[in-house]
Amino acid sequence: MNVPRLVIAAPSSGSGKTTVATGLMAAFAGRGLAVSPHKVGPDYIDPGYHTLATGRPGRNLDAYMCGPDLVAPLFAHGARGCDLAVVEGVMGLYDGAAGQGELASTAQVAKVLRAPVVLVVDASSQSRSVAALVHGFASWDPQVRIGGVILNKVASQRHEALLRDALDESGLPVLGVLRRAEQVAVPSRHLGLVPVAERRGDAVGAVEAMREQVVAGCDLDALMALAGSAPALPGEVWDATEAIGACGGPVPLSAPAGGRGPVVAVASGAAFTFSYAEHTELLTAAGAEVVPFDPLRDEALPRGTRGLVIGGGFPEVYASELSANTALRKAVVELAESGAPVSAECAGLLYLARSLDGLPMCGVLDAEARMSKRLTLGYRQAVAVSDSVLAAPGTRVRGHEFHRTVLEPGAGAAPAWGMHQPERRVEGFVQGGVHASYLHTHWASEPGMARRFVERCGG
Repeated sequence: MNVPRLVIAAPSSGSGKTTVATGLMAAFAGRGLAVSPHKVGPDYIDPGYHTLATGRPGRNLDAYMCGPDLVAPLFAHGARGCDLAVVEGVMGLYDGAAGQGELASTAQVAKVLRAPVVLVVDASSQSRSVAALVHGFASWDPQVRIGGVILNKVASQRHEALLRDALDESGLPVLGVLRRAEQVAVPSRHLGLVPVAERRGDAVGAVEAMREQVVAGCDLDALMALAGSAPALPGEVWDATEAIGACGGPVPLSAPAGGRGPVVAVASGAAFTFSYAEHTELLTAAGAEVVPFDPLRDEALPRGTRGLVIGGGFPEVYASELSANTALRKAVVELAESGAPVSAECAGLLYLARSLDGLPMCGVLDAEARMSKRLTLGYRQAVAVSDSVLAAPGTRVRGHEFHRTVLEPGAGAAPAWGMHQPERRVEGFVQGGVHASYLHTHWASEPGMARRFVERCGG
């Protein structure tokens, strides 16, 4: 595969990666290019803005959850047929999974993709020192090719001139200079940026402001030339049907008379925005008919629902609305009590609990959830403890936790996972056809989970 590509990185979080990456995506899409958007790491929120900027699904590249060997195939899958791919990094360029070297870092992904890196530097509190900073990042790992710098939060023309003079000595070109601009700021709260689905009109405006700032301040032709300098990327292109087929048996699974596979309802809308595009693709490849629904608005599950997937999101923000939709809560309980497969991650786990911050939820699980001051965040190694609709006992996965809530108890009589990092514990619930847990997983790394789920849905 030979698609032009750039990795947008920074020395640290808060430097402006999202503004620059999203603005570049929108700017190049505005030129009529098909732009493939990607995000390093497990983050669900930034890809929503990338999708808004490009009109294509934002996709994650996570070397921890999926393994380094799957990064390039997943990238090639998303970038197939595109004119350009833009990859937004995570944290600082060389920051990755804690205590595991470069694993899951932006630098590792850039090397796997053989992609040039554009370093976004917050220049708000420095002048000549910027050259030392850039030199250090450019020379730290010779296998990481930093092709240029974009200076962000530059105060004035005088400030810009000082920065450019200093960087002339570094040998790296300045590919853009962005002034401070409040209009591109995206509101944040307890888990980061507010998702696109919750502020659609404002998000459109924010993305347009990012595009305008990038167009005004960046050399798009030079950036495109840098992207085009990336060599051909060898290897396979990930394919959902092939991934399901590798699990054994015919693909897709046999559909009942009439050609429809089992209907799998997938929660969506403002309260449940966390999902990976590959999950839906794998469910479809396994023979399911995937139908989205919005628990904030829909009072019934999609017609003919045989399985239910409830991913992550912010039910704590919408607890009163979710609680008020008693008709849907009753439908979810009835489906779960029928033994139908239900997969719930994080927000889905809270929604299935008896209550959230004192407000009634579905009550499928005998547990109470509440907001906490403590943020739980990090990669996890886990093994399936109980036989479930997702995994056989002993199945090993890598996942990610990201929440500021507490569930009591944290595990049922049949736990979902045994955690091995950072501490040993059991977590989650397996109850009939229900698999509920705080752990976010990426099914591309374990496609058998999608296949097993659809098989349990029946025809």
